[in-house]
Amino acid sequence: MTRAEIDHDVRAVADAVLYEGYLLYPYRAGSAKNQSRWQFGVLGPPGAAEVGVGEEPSMSAQCLLGEFERSGVEVTATVRFLHHQSRTVERLGAGGAWIPVDRLVVDGCESISWDEATESESALGPWGLDELEAGVEETFCAAGVVDGETLSDSRGRVVGRIVRTRLPVNGRVAVSASPGGGRTVMSVKVMNTTSIDARDKGTATAQSMLGTHVILNCTGSRFLSLFEETDHSEPLRQNRCYPVLAGIADSTHPGTSATVLVSPIILYDFPEIAPQSEGSLFDSTEIDEILTLRILAMTDEEKAVARATDSKAADIIDRCERLTDDDLAGLHGVLRDPHAGSDLVPEVPDGVDWWTPEADTSVQPRTDAVLINGVRVCGGSTVRLHPSRRADAQDLFFDGRIAHVATIHEDVDGDIHVGVTLLDDPAADLHNWYGRYLYFAPEEIEPMPPDSAS
Repeated sequence: MTRAEIDHDVRAVADAVLYEGYLLYPYRAGSAKNQSRWQFGVLGPPGAAEVGVGEEPSMSAQCLLGEFERSGVEVTATVRFLHHQSRTVERLGAGGAWIPVDRLVVDGCESISWDEATESESALGPWGLDELEAGVEETFCAAGVVDGETLSDSRGRVVGRIVRTRLPVNGRVAVSASPGGGRTVMSVKVMNTTSIDARDKGTATAQSMLGTHVILNCTGSRFLSLFEETDHSEPLRQNRCYPVLAGIADSTHPGTSATVLVSPIILYDFPEIAPQSEGSLFDSTEIDEILTLRILAMTDEEKAVARATDSKAADIIDRCERLTDDDLAGLHGVLRDPHAGSDLVPEVPDGVDWWTPEADTSVQPRTDAVLINGVRVCGGSTVRLHPSRRADAQDLFFDGRIAHVATIHEDVDGDIHVGVTLLDDPAADLHNWYGRYLYFAPEEIEPMPPDSAS
């Protein structure tokens, strides 16, 4: 995969972060959820948070660089955010005066006053390692703009206009590097430095940075996964954002990447957009199929109002209306054979399809097995536990403990789950009786001789 293709995949995820919450179904200005709007990664002007009209002005993160040839390291930072833009509809009144209105219909075409946004992006750097160790700061600016667009009727008479206004937003990025112990801690901080006089909520919002995130790229070295690299002399500090590896995972350099996405939404390493998704819906807490079906069920009048609310809403509706039956079927899900390429060793009779009731009853979690390091592990096997990427912090207490395997399960995504009871747990018999087990992935388990006791 080329660098351009990798950058495209990174930006697809970054765009989803950028627009998360921008405009929500039913995508109409009058909807309550679009009257009180919110987004992640909002950096307000300095002082706005203290007086209760905005959010904190900065976000910061620390990530790790691996070993490198000192002279060949260069780092760039791309700061991206949405710049608030006020769209005001005005009608032409008597004597040539412009009168602001909520909406204006010209020859059946409706225009609505609305707060929209434009994308702002600043590419900073590159910086060498000497510069980073000394610490660098660079400023950026999203300029203020006022644009006008006249509205004419079918006879060519000007009856109104649309005025789009953006107030200037100023920012600063500070980047530094602290080497030590074969790893280098890289710190990045983004600040909104815009000075505002009027401390009202409207002004604070208009001069905030919305959906702010940073894409870090490095040549001459690779960033390390913070999910896997946990041995730090001092804990890394994250404030209102979290850095994850981005791009395409490289099997030759596992747990590393030349790109990091510093995101206000916590993601896993190498996040990606599902290939079945036809485009952003600005609401990742919903699934595409549900939102698409809801959009298609809207009346023509509702769709017209949504289209008038925001051009991006119009794009969403147009895209949904273009979907074919095959496209809609793809949104419903992906059918996967859970045994294709699986390490599970169930005793499914020859000629029996995996999805049939006959195959279902032939899978026995207590007798099925999984191959781990070439060793067949099944119910009754003795193993040593080595928890790694788990959601439960309590798993850390099980590291190095000896356990007996009770069951082997495989979910619909093809992931294997090994249910165990601890050898030294006095309640092990009770857990076995009512089926309460601790579950681990095969890579978190080391097969042991049956008579192992330590």
